[in-house]
Amino acid sequence: MVKYKQGIIFLISFYFVLILSCFINFCSNNAWATSDPTITAAAAVAIDAETGVILYQKDAFKLKAPASTTKILTAILAIESGRLDELVTVSKRAAAVGESSIHLRTNDQLTLRELVHGALIKSGNDACVAIAEHLSPTEEEFVGMMNFKARLIGAYNTTFYNTNGLPHRYHLTTAYDLALIARYALQNPVFSKIVVTKEYTLHWTNPRRSAYIRNTNKLLWTLPGATGVKTGTTNQAGNCLVASAMNNGHHIIAVVLNSRNRYGDAQKLLEYGMKTKEIQSNAEKRAKSAK
Repeated sequence: MVKYKQGIIFLISFYFVLILSCFINFCSNNAWATSDPTITAAAAVAIDAETGVILYQKDAFKLKAPASTTKILTAILAIESGRLDELVTVSKRAAAVGESSIHLRTNDQLTLRELVHGALIKSGNDACVAIAEHLSPTEEEFVGMMNFKARLIGAYNTTFYNTNGLPHRYHLTTAYDLALIARYALQNPVFSKIVVTKEYTLHWTNPRRSAYIRNTNKLLWTLPGATGVKTGTTNQAGNCLVASAMNNGHHIIAVVLNSRNRYGDAQKLLEYGMKTKEIQSNAEKRAKSAK
């Protein structure tokens, strides 16, 4: 009887250890083992660019000022217009827009394509107004198109009041909405090629001149696999960044708003997203092989 009880205890102990080992092994290879990154941003999100699934979020649905990340939507509308080779004449109003600019002058002429490059790479506020005035009677009407497009994309909490993200009390969006907008825009080959461009020479048609510009997104130099997309900075919004990267077939989009370390935060989220996707991919492979 004693030996029988000892045998039962042994079997129970054996199966307990076996189950515990399996549990530990599962956790070590599961997304649970990927601890959330510590970031400084007030709001942030990381999504799978392929599926749109959220991989990380911190106040991702809270309304925030987006600064120049607004230009992602301005640019994709310009690209989708199919009018990139049209010549644009710069208005006095567009030339007068300050802050970050590509130094447009009244009556300058250059193609819409060059203006899109200036908006996305150099973050030209003046370029955005020139784009809007060429594609619509007024900037205000173009902004209406932007807001309509945002709804179509699924960015339901986005309301823009200008094309460039200059401060406006009600010019607001969310980290999640920006991720959706970026995901949509990156599917366009023209857009995706521009936002990964580190350096570019803008060419004016009239008067004939050129200007060298450098991408404001420093991750293009520091993060292997970086694929874009847009910086933004104002006193109201703080330091913002919509970033994307691809590695081992995984494409991740990260958004950080009002960050004290936007590049560090974005890199952490991109790497976290990559790791999470890799863990999920490995788990799926093991599940298939076990069948």
